Amino acid sequence: MLRSKIEKTTLQMLELLNERGRIAQEIGKLKEMQGVKRFDPVQERKLLNLLADHNEGPFDTSTVQHVFKQIIQASLELQEDDNRKALLVSRKKKSEDTVVSVLGENIGDGSAHFIMGPCAVESYDQVKLVAQAMKKQGLKLMRGGAYKPRTSPYDFQGLGVDGLKILRQVADEEGMAVISEILHPNDIETALDYVDVIQIGARNMQNFELLKVAGAVNKPVLLKRGLAATIEEFIYAAEYILAQGNDQIILCERGIRTYERATRNTLDISAVPILKKETHLPVVVDVTHSTGRKDLLLPATKAALAIGADAVMAEVHPDPAVALSDSAQQMDIAEFNEYMEQVKAFAKVVQKTPTEV
Repeated sequence: MLRSKIEKTTLQMLELLNERGRIAQEIGKLKEMQGVKRFDPVQERKLLNLLADHNEGPFDTSTVQHVFKQIIQASLELQEDDNRKALLVSRKKKSEDTVVSVLGENIGDGSAHFIMGPCAVESYDQVKLVAQAMKKQGLKLMRGGAYKPRTSPYDFQGLGVDGLKILRQVADEEGMAVISEILHPNDIETALDYVDVIQIGARNMQNFELLKVAGAVNKPVLLKRGLAATIEEFIYAAEYILAQGNDQIILCERGIRTYERATRNTLDISAVPILKKETHLPVVVDVTHSTGRKDLLLPATKAALAIGADAVMAEVHPDPAVALSDSAQQMDIAEFNEYMEQVKAFAKVVQKTPTEV
């Protein structure tokens, strides 16, 4: 008899708990529309005081409050889950992988892809030499900086539109696609004539006006994670693009800033499977900017491919010693060829055979 009462009461509690959860979900939706934070410490304290005022035992007030703190926390997590389900970039919204096609390279198709090129465009001859070396390795996706956001205002800032023109000319001659960073919303329209993929750099990950404009054009976007951005912030930045209608987004993990100085940044390799699980977008790892060290490019690339990255990005220069930017971290042509030979062999081991290589 008592056991049946316990079971009946437990089911009643379950029904009320789920009803409370549904109400919490509705509150979460209203807060999302209003743009206010879900967690309200004042309201939580009010509820805990209400419990204290009405608790008649046999449980201690502290015990009752502890139980309800867990319920409140679970309700907040429920609201966050609802929000993640609603995101257009969410895996819960679209279960199948998004594949971004660039000149026959289907990034996100399960094969390994490679994005290579100089850090900054300096001259036609410089870009041409790199492109020819890439072509010999069977690569098509060429990166190169025409606009260079630099920490110091006195460092080389790039050739601008002239740099884009050089990239386009060489790419057309060698049968390649151009991936280049655009810094300002007003420059995107001009860039459409020269680039195949718009890159939004780490320093602009939360330049929301730039994200919106990039989302309104019919070009793939390679979005880099910010220097100190959380994965959640990174995902929301991608959402800004997709919300405007452009679903051709490639996420790029390029290392984050920590207290460590052994590398230029700290490669958050765990971000790859997290992003693959939480979103349906392809993920690239930039091994050059994350490590800043040529001796770490190969092991970082192997780690990226082994953990599920769809592509790897690295920098190549005909003569890194005279490069106008990031000279120490760029491979020369010979180093690039050796790197690619080892990467190809490893890609086969992890069953991610590079396409057309």
